[in-house]
Amino acid sequence: MNNPEPVQPRRVAIVGGGITGLAAAYTLQKTARETGQQVNFIIFESDVRLGGKIITETSGEFVVEGGPDSFLLQKPWAAQLAQELGLENELIGTNPGQRKLYVVNRGRLTPMPDGLMLIIPTRFMPFVTSPLISWPGKLRMGLDLFIPRRADDEDESVGAFIRRRLGREALEKIAEPMMSGIHVSDPERQSLLGTFPRFRKVEMQHGSLIRGMLAQKRAARQNGRTNSSRPDGSWKNSVFVTLRGGLNRLVDALASALQDGEILTNCAVTNIQPEPAGGFWITDLNGRQTFADALILAAPASVSARLTAPFAPELSRGLAGIRYVSTATVSLAYRRSEWTTPIQGVGFIAPRRENRRISACTMTSTKFGHRAPEDKVLVRCFIGGPGREEALDKSDGEIIADARAELNQLLGVQGAPVLARVYRWPAGNAQYDVGHLERVRQMHNLCADFPGLYLSGSAYEGIGIPDCVHQGQQTAAKVLAFLAERQPDQLYAAPIGQM
Repeated sequence: MNNPEPVQPRRVAIVGGGITGLAAAYTLQKTARETGQQVNFIIFESDVRLGGKIITETSGEFVVEGGPDSFLLQKPWAAQLAQELGLENELIGTNPGQRKLYVVNRGRLTPMPDGLMLIIPTRFMPFVTSPLISWPGKLRMGLDLFIPRRADDEDESVGAFIRRRLGREALEKIAEPMMSGIHVSDPERQSLLGTFPRFRKVEMQHGSLIRGMLAQKRAARQNGRTNSSRPDGSWKNSVFVTLRGGLNRLVDALASALQDGEILTNCAVTNIQPEPAGGFWITDLNGRQTFADALILAAPASVSARLTAPFAPELSRGLAGIRYVSTATVSLAYRRSEWTTPIQGVGFIAPRRENRRISACTMTSTKFGHRAPEDKVLVRCFIGGPGREEALDKSDGEIIADARAELNQLLGVQGAPVLARVYRWPAGNAQYDVGHLERVRQMHNLCADFPGLYLSGSAYEGIGIPDCVHQGQQTAAKVLAFLAERQPDQLYAAPIGQM
């Protein structure tokens, strides 16, 4: 009796070792083990390190984030992944006693009114007495209660939506710096359905943003889900969550957990060639050719556009059409004794109309614990973005000087920083322009012409860490389903030594 031929493992190639690619590889490994599928992976990362925009630097007791500093707990996938990787005891929420946000208004810092849910007032007196919005602007925002809901569900820009519901002043002073700042986007081009679909849903369900947010607030109170009730030190009811040692702990834990494959850093992909019978030949910068039964493109859309151009020109054009803008973060640490005029809050935002050299500032060591020594203060300023990208043409020293000048003018900070770090992200922020989700749907459909090809990452269906984790997980599930549905003779057999 002849022994059966051993099942040849199926290989999945992942281009991009950011959080999406790592989450996809982890999910492939975990699910394949649970279901008995013979699958391994290979990750190609062009940088010398993994993690993409997640980068943490520790210097003594300072924990400095170069990219994102936290993630939304409302989208549970990142926190769940951290717990699964054994990091639950390292999760921390924001300081419950410091939630105040300020807005630069006529060159001065003005507190954001209490009771705002993102941009929507849910408490009467703090909003009425706030000097941030003029009386005509307040009355215009109140008209949201009477303006009819939109008759269709077509996409529109964030700017058009806010003007329609709440008026121009609400857009310029609150929505533009806050909502567009989250996505580093121009509100006049930013897709509402691609970035803040919740607002359209609230409008359609309640006919008014104010009524809708009040209803949600009442429901949260009835269910006990209020930040004010969370015990000090708890993270499970915090809006934003991070890791005690920095977000790079999540990247490191993922990389350590990946055992059923190969991770190549400093190894860019130079060419992809689909096989007529199925699968893909991948050539990397070292000239090595690798065969994969399925391929996940988890790199920036511009990279994926270049790689797909030779065999999928229409898909490539769609990918190339996703715009990117450049930004930088500047982290500065000061002696607490020289921090003479601190604000009681987590930071401030600067509307475009104020013409500041920074778009926002986070009081890092106030927002989170375990970020700086007790006698130091750590802050982070944001540079660049739409209409401000020329700021990145400056040297690091000039960028630091600009940030210091703004802190001096707005906060009265005069001392020299004891630590300064600049992290540049050239063409690093994908723009979700109006109609983005429909264009992404079309690109996914075009991938179907090449069975086993998938797009995943921050350029498509969410830029936050939880969104990217979730996309990686969903893409891995699609890949495994694809491999399970195809019979062995439908999967191209690579020559020995190339698997």
